[in-house]
Amino acid sequence: MAGCHHIDDDRIPVMPVYIPFSSVGVWDLYGVSGAGQYRYFIKSEGKPSNYPYTVTSATGFGGVLLMSDIHSQPVAYDLACPVECKATTRIAVDSDELIARCPVCGSTYDVITNYGYPLSGPAAERGYGLQRYNVSLATGTTYMVITR
Repeated sequence: MAGCHHIDDDRIPVMPVYIPFSSVGVWDLYGVSGAGQYRYFIKSEGKPSNYPYTVTSATGFGGVLLMSDIHSQPVAYDLACPVECKATTRIAVDSDELIARCPVCGSTYDVITNYGYPLSGPAAERGYGLQRYNVSLATGTTYMVITR
């Protein structure tokens, strides 16, 4: 069944994403390390509070959800709902169920085990998944980085 069904995860407008973590200490303070932990990064709103954003920092179209998956590995998604396609209509993590939900269309997404795959609502009906970003170990003076 998975081979016959395609998930469209490119509905969000292409915007730069660059969230560097300059040291292990900065990652420990603002990153995620255990399964189910998450954090929202929205540069225009100063979230998370006191994160050291720079001129080159960018948080995508609607902001970035940094999540730790079931294997405690970091994954990142754009916060904008791919059904609504508005920068201010953002998904939110349901801490009890560990899914993300759009407050407008009601679509839900698997953000902990299936990489932003739509679970219900208009997103599931249309096959719209969350836009994913790269989370990787960096080199030089930066420890971790989230990029497009």
